[in-house]
Amino acid sequence: MFELFIALGAGLISFLSPCVLPLIPGYISYISGSSLNELIEKKNINLIPIILFTFGFSIVFIIFGAASTFLGQLLLQNSFELRILAGVIIIIFSLHIIGVINLKFLNYEKRIQANTNKNIFSPILIGAAFGFGWTPCIGPILGSILALAATEESINKGILLLFFYSLGLAIPFILSGYLIQRFLIFSKNFKKNINLVSKIGGIILLITGILILTNQLQTLGYYILNIFPFLQNFG
Repeated sequence: MFELFIALGAGLISFLSPCVLPLIPGYISYISGSSLNELIEKKNINLIPIILFTFGFSIVFIIFGAASTFLGQLLLQNSFELRILAGVIIIIFSLHIIGVINLKFLNYEKRIQANTNKNIFSPILIGAAFGFGWTPCIGPILGSILALAATEESINKGILLLFFYSLGLAIPFILSGYLIQRFLIFSKNFKKNINLVSKIGGIILLITGILILTNQLQTLGYYILNIFPFLQNFG
């Protein structure tokens, strides 16, 4: 399914966005209960809290996806209008990411502080707070994927779409914890390319929005499946 790869890529772009990537070391430090210097000196880092953190924000995003698809099903009798609306929303968000327009309500930062004890539920709750409250960078990208989920035929497909989005965000997050020393070097060197990556992600979403608006997304998906038939196993 072509949409799944769009969602996976959107998750990766969210991870590389300007207000997520620089904060990853701080999150990993807080979640693991160790200072950054301690993490660098450790040979074996406990990945369980980091995995639970990604599990927390994945639950929130998947719930968002299910809700979007459910709402889309309620509006199924107006499927044409829903497709047009979804395409327009994705295009507007993509133009904001690229920098063509400036949506001021997406330029503020809302953080939910999770005052929890250090137990198995703490990183899940912190991850859920991340999913609910971190809006400036992942907001437009996540909103685009949710708009795409609203056009899906079943709630299961909407859940799968947001699962892949979460996967695109979670995998590099976990790897950054496991390879914290290399990640710090990568993050430092990559900062100069953050805006470029965001713009590329915005362009991809812009193309997706146009394809949805013109009802050509499925046509492109079928074309890609004809070239790479093994991709049918993903959808």
